[in-house]
Amino acid sequence: MTTADPLERGRESFGRQAWGDAYAELSAADRRVPLEPADLELLATSAYLTGRDDASVEIWTRTHHESLRHGEPERAARSAFRLGMALVDKGDMAQAGGWFARARTVLDDGRRDCVELGYLLVPGALQSLFGGDAATAYDSFGEVGAIAERFADAELMAMCRLGKGRSLIAMGRVAEGVALHDEAMIAVMAGEVPAITAGLVYCAVIESCREIFDLRRAQEWTEALSRWCESQPDLVPYRGQCLVHRAEIMQLHGAWRDAMTEAQRAQERLSQPPGPAVGAAYFQLGEIHRLRGEFVKSEEAYRQTSQWGRSPQPGLAQLRLAQGQIDAATAAIRREVDEAHDPVTRSKMLPACVEIMLAADDTVAARIAADELSKIATDLDAPLLRAVAAHAGGAVLLAEGDARGALKELRPAWAAWQEIEAPYEAARVRVLIGLACRALGDEDTAEMELAAARTVFKQLGASQAVARVDELAGRNTTKAAGGLTAREVEVLRLVAAGKTNRAIATELVLSEKTVARHVSNIFTKLDLSSRAAATAYAYKNQLI
Repeated sequence: MTTADPLERGRESFGRQAWGDAYAELSAADRRVPLEPADLELLATSAYLTGRDDASVEIWTRTHHESLRHGEPERAARSAFRLGMALVDKGDMAQAGGWFARARTVLDDGRRDCVELGYLLVPGALQSLFGGDAATAYDSFGEVGAIAERFADAELMAMCRLGKGRSLIAMGRVAEGVALHDEAMIAVMAGEVPAITAGLVYCAVIESCREIFDLRRAQEWTEALSRWCESQPDLVPYRGQCLVHRAEIMQLHGAWRDAMTEAQRAQERLSQPPGPAVGAAYFQLGEIHRLRGEFVKSEEAYRQTSQWGRSPQPGLAQLRLAQGQIDAATAAIRREVDEAHDPVTRSKMLPACVEIMLAADDTVAARIAADELSKIATDLDAPLLRAVAAHAGGAVLLAEGDARGALKELRPAWAAWQEIEAPYEAARVRVLIGLACRALGDEDTAEMELAAARTVFKQLGASQAVARVDELAGRNTTKAAGGLTAREVEVLRLVAAGKTNRAIATELVLSEKTVARHVSNIFTKLDLSSRAAATAYAYKNQLI
């Protein structure tokens, strides 16, 4: 064998993770002389890692059949497992299930003692986990680990630790779950795990860190994933997920322009070829557009999110709130919270639930959501989630009229957001602090807090947040308006023009309930009792 031989070059390229070269050389060798099963495995892996999904499926299928022909049932079963997992990733669940069943048949329905039996337990364990039965999933992954340990298989053990860790987190045993994830990551970073599984472990661990609001770990592992991807220039999978995670972190740190660029790059990369992960990129685009007040673009991104199989919530409900469609926002977030069963999923919905319920004047529902969020934050022992819970709790206390109690919650929340350099969230808390100070009669502090928040919103490009602060600070109002907000002046003008609440709602893109509340506030502030009196006031004070 000489270095001029494409098979030898293909093996060498595979060994140094030059996936594109490996695929080209092994394909050339296969055209000369059909490859043996062991080399077909290298070719199938190289095809997958260079984004040639259809070719990968075809080669894994061929590897399976060739392994059987060569009398290697274990290799045939392993090929069927790889093929099944690839089909799961593509969303072809029926075909995937067929290949998993084929693998079990090849292994004499589990009577053949081999490590591949452990691999074939993984799909069922994942099904239990994502089906909401974390306890069953944990036990199943325990069986996977026992087989991995018996056969000293590092890749299968990494799958075990990853699965058990995610199961523990879903059950609320966060510290134990995180420890297992860290252990899985150590094996990955030590090069003990093949690239296909290494990428999956990276992405799954980062996703878990995000779910439990562990920003430090999410950022650390995202940077590690970026370095891992950069060390393999031909690598196609995982780069898109890496960009999504980077966009999320950039958004939190206030680098919205850079976050938008990364999210767009993620959407483009994950679309070639398209896969379910595209939804995560579109969701991130929707979030950034929403925060920037670009509602049409935000809604389109959320619709794309849904089309790719990912829920657009709570972002879409928050968009409806920003558009003034409180009834739609309320209905969406109530349904989403009702359908969320595990603490981690609920913790992602409850902050939006608090915000929307307060906007709907349902303080009781907001209090229930805030109390549950606080309990989850305590149980999960997640510092960032505690900041989210304190923010929500402070907002509810303020709505309940307890300004002093609100400040006790809000100031630690502001300090936490400041510590992790999350300017938008910190500014949102400062708005509430300003309102609490105003309620206590400290107008000077209130004015300074609102001004500081406005400066941050302006720098970030959060146009709607700027408008909201202006409204709270009394800008865009006139003495003739009798203390009405800018929105209330708009509504008063339309009432004076003879429009019904429904017509006003349509013109201002609000819900009828919101318009009715504005009309009620106008009557109270101006001491009026009818629409006719409101019309007379508007003409008298030259608001028309």
